[in-house]
Amino acid sequence: MELIQNNPDLSAYLAADEVIDHDHPRVRETAARLARKAVDSYAYARLAFEFVRDTIPHSQDSGDPRVTWRASDVLEQGTGICYAKAHALAALLRAEDIPTALCYQRFDVVHGLVAVRFSGAWHRQDPRGNKPGVDAQFSLEGELLAFTPDPESNEMDYPVLYAEPHPTVLSVLRAARDRPHLWKTLPTTL
Repeated sequence: MELIQNNPDLSAYLAADEVIDHDHPRVRETAARLARKAVDSYAYARLAFEFVRDTIPHSQDSGDPRVTWRASDVLEQGTGICYAKAHALAALLRAEDIPTALCYQRFDVVHGLVAVRFSGAWHRQDPRGNKPGVDAQFSLEGELLAFTPDPESNEMDYPVLYAEPHPTVLSVLRAARDRPHLWKTLPTTL
């Protein structure tokens, strides 16, 4: 599948905004702590991915009712669904000048992940969080995502790489009173 930038300007994939707020002190502090352990940007990207995947529980898996959507809130509260975790990872990567896009897959509902740009190519990564049956890994040598769509079941990878969260995803996150409410309103398509 050919990944397509929704914005041709690569600098858009480094920008901070209300959601991917990598200029927030919490994000800067976390990024600096991770960067001290990394020998280069590849190592940093892997550390940031593993940090979000492994230390921020997916709120559905943990039973946490809180809904987070802003990267700094995900890091502060330590919880989020796939979209929120993708926002947090994007912010940590952009904080260290690694172009990062948001991307999506469709299963029963839309699933969120990121793509990082290294050596002139985009590489999708899924920080959702591992559990039995889910083993996502950081990889620049081929995708090791949490889920693989089955086209016969009408599942799909969306090829578009977004510089900011998709408006449908963001509006659902913002409107949710809690995770059970969010679960009833998750988008089924973009």
